Amino acid sequence: MQTMLASSGQAELRQDGWAAHNIWQNSASVRALYTARARDEAEEMECLAQAAELLTPLAEPGDSLIDAGCGSGYFFHSLRKRKLALDYHGFDATAEFIEIGRRELSPFGLPPDRLQHLRLEDFQGSADHLLSINLLSNLDNYHRPLERLLKAARKSLILRESIKQGADYRYVRDAYLDPGVTLSVHVNAYDRQDLIGFIEARGFAVTEVTDRRSGGQPEEVIGYPHWWSFLVATRRAMPA
Repeated sequence: MQTMLASSGQAELRQDGWAAHNIWQNSASVRALYTARARDEAEEMECLAQAAELLTPLAEPGDSLIDAGCGSGYFFHSLRKRKLALDYHGFDATAEFIEIGRRELSPFGLPPDRLQHLRLEDFQGSADHLLSINLLSNLDNYHRPLERLLKAARKSLILRESIKQGADYRYVRDAYLDPGVTLSVHVNAYDRQDLIGFIEARGFAVTEVTDRRSGGQPEEVIGYPHWWSFLVATRRAMPA
């Protein structure tokens, strides 16, 4: 949704700028997909299946999990189907996605208050495990948000992002939005050595795991290459 400029001589200050430029709430097709996923009517994403498998040996019954950038919370189904008894919570910056998840996941046993409308910039909390799937690559940079997630992870952080040798930063138009919407999005690939070093310096051991869906090869998303890879970060020591 684009906002018309005020006429000459007038100033206008509003508080809806972030929402107005949020690509995720300007795609009817994504909303429909996230609804189908929350209803368990869509095929499980391969990356979520792999994330659940990576989480399984790390998690103990009763452990808690925060899904950062959870969309409509459909990772809950990946846990439920594998009988992973984790205390699932999720947050997402797009209010419509949270509304979908609260409505559609409740019949599967997830209390609505487990999903929160929240931007990563405003997140403060902790859990035994943190999950972040395809989130940081669409932000302007990874340092501050990743540090926030690492501080919150008592035991582990499972991360899937675009990672390769040498960083690649792009800010490009998303041509797959609703008709008449012209917005741009960050499409970043982060340098492997820099990213892993950043995580290790904050008290974690890191294992890189080849992304099963893409097989370590670049995958086109909205017309641009993404080098998907998993990082499994396990805490060595709690922060001072």
